[in-house]
Amino acid sequence: MAGPMPTLTLPSGDTIPVLGQGTWHLAESRARRKSELAALRRGLDLGMNLIDTAEMYADGKAETLVGEAVAGRRPEVFLVTKVLPHHATLRGTVAACQGSLRRLKTGWIDLYLLHWRGAVPLAETLEAFTGLRAAGLIRNWGVSNFDVGDLADLTSLRGGADLATDQVLYNPSRRAAEFDVFPMCRELRIPVMAYSPIEQGRIIGSPVLRDIATRHGASPVQVALAWVLRRGDVCAIPRSGSPEHTGENRAALDVTLDHDDLVALDAEFPPPLHAQPLEML
Repeated sequence: MAGPMPTLTLPSGDTIPVLGQGTWHLAESRARRKSELAALRRGLDLGMNLIDTAEMYADGKAETLVGEAVAGRRPEVFLVTKVLPHHATLRGTVAACQGSLRRLKTGWIDLYLLHWRGAVPLAETLEAFTGLRAAGLIRNWGVSNFDVGDLADLTSLRGGADLATDQVLYNPSRRAAEFDVFPMCRELRIPVMAYSPIEQGRIIGSPVLRDIATRHGASPVQVALAWVLRRGDVCAIPRSGSPEHTGENRAALDVTLDHDDLVALDAEFPPPLHAQPLEML
């Protein structure tokens, strides 16, 4: 039986699990729909009650899938979705949010993110977020793919202190955020949300990951997730297309990496020694 799910606290006081569920590339095939629904519901059963999606994913179909998966269980779920940068005007953000609410079949979004920084002034998007929050349509707002300069620009604005999180690409092979984004988020007292924590499966063939997994009686996926979660201030959102894979992800919380493991992983995937541009997928 799975143990208690560790949580992180947002500035608003809302709590989120350190291990949630991503939906990028879900809902792209009708043939996989049944398995994907079962995977999301299995995650809820295992305490992975944060589900991350976006209006962009499968052109809104991922939000529709999530809405079906959480039907009848909405109060226990922390829903995260995102607005595209070219929709992030004052009126466009509201319209996009209303579209997401319809597809998710819910009355509110727990965390609404700007997917990445675009041409719309941040102040305008922030004004829209503030209005949506005042109307009760969103509980928290945040950003995704924001580097330190973007975060500085945002938090200098009126209302910028209400920022809840920065969702960034982070896994053993993508460590740029460690140098300056993580320290800045710590200073802002916000957790980081890590997307693609196993690099969409591309790193699990690493001999080092496989050796460590063998020593722990775990899988390379679980070792990679345990590595991301080792910090204690990160929420990871791995994707799963089957209940079995969801269970494998959840069991990563039972893997504790030791000093030798971390040294070996640093040698295989070196940490950044200087500032680097934040990467995106």
